Amino acid sequence: MIYKCLGLMSGTSLDGVDGAICVTSGRDIIRFGKTFFRPYSPKEQLILKSKLNSWPESADLEEALNIVQNAHLDVIKQFPDVDLVGFHGQTLNHNPILKRTFQLGNGEELAKLSGKKIIWDFRTSDIDNGGEGAPLSPFFHFACTKFLDIQETVAFVNLGGVGNITVVNKDSQTPEEENSLIAFDTGPANAPINDFVFSRLGFLYDKNGDLAHRGNVDKRIVDNFLKLDFFNRKPPKSLDRNDFYFLSELVSNLSDEDGAATLTAICIETICMSLKHLPYKPSRWFICGGGRNNRTIIKGLQKRLNAPVLTVEEVGLDGDMLEAQAFGYLAARVVNNLPLSSPTTTGCKRPTVGGRISKP
Repeated sequence: MIYKCLGLMSGTSLDGVDGAICVTSGRDIIRFGKTFFRPYSPKEQLILKSKLNSWPESADLEEALNIVQNAHLDVIKQFPDVDLVGFHGQTLNHNPILKRTFQLGNGEELAKLSGKKIIWDFRTSDIDNGGEGAPLSPFFHFACTKFLDIQETVAFVNLGGVGNITVVNKDSQTPEEENSLIAFDTGPANAPINDFVFSRLGFLYDKNGDLAHRGNVDKRIVDNFLKLDFFNRKPPKSLDRNDFYFLSELVSNLSDEDGAATLTAICIETICMSLKHLPYKPSRWFICGGGRNNRTIIKGLQKRLNAPVLTVEEVGLDGDMLEAQAFGYLAARVVNNLPLSSPTTTGCKRPTVGGRISKP
């Protein structure tokens, strides 16, 4: 059966809610459709940011929950004729060591308010089955390679608050089969750069990477940071947006330009370090997420990686909406009882079916 799915995504950058159509059987992508972005207001952003690191038992989450629910409802209203809605919610905390993850949002309530079938809570089953609950886009990345008829081993690198990589083995037929995918979080990406630029200059991000481009990298800080255990740990492995909160302190004595350059170099080098964990090497690298618009990051990766580095737009995908499209795709997998994760993507014991279905 073919479903017209609306995927919703509100990332850790807290810029707003993406909505995107993915028409799919849950195995193959048929086509992509309309997209819509609903930004968070500065006030909404501040409230949500103040709740980062919260768990469900934390007090005073009601205001933040209302913001998340209403923003997502605003997006759903733009798509009256969809079969399924994939609702990820807003990640406030993720701790794989504690086997806990928390996405703020109530799919049952959203189903009642929207009149749509809501697919949500994508991560719990994976964690219950020994996985880290992240990353969840790799099965979608696999489907994208089939949709684009890519016949080579490629890497998708998503640069959001943190960076993550999916490598798709050209010899695999399904995403859940052994050695089909390898995926893991690589390290900090936009979050520390955004936070630094905001604290120094009041800008939400380093546009085009221009500030970093004008600065000099403090190589000592970069080299010391890369000695952290996380980067030598074998995947699968995942991160929370604030796992490297101390980065702001490390660059606190640097100028605006040098601080941005150093944090940007850390993002680049952690992606390059992921190569040592890959059993098969990508012949091309596709960069998605907000970081693909940072020319300093892209140029750095092009210089450091020994294969072509392209933004996903260059191969015909929508880099702004890829994660939203992913949750539309995953929604169709949930209703078809198909796995969302595998041992080499999240560390779960076996390919794992997940998600909850809430009807209006």
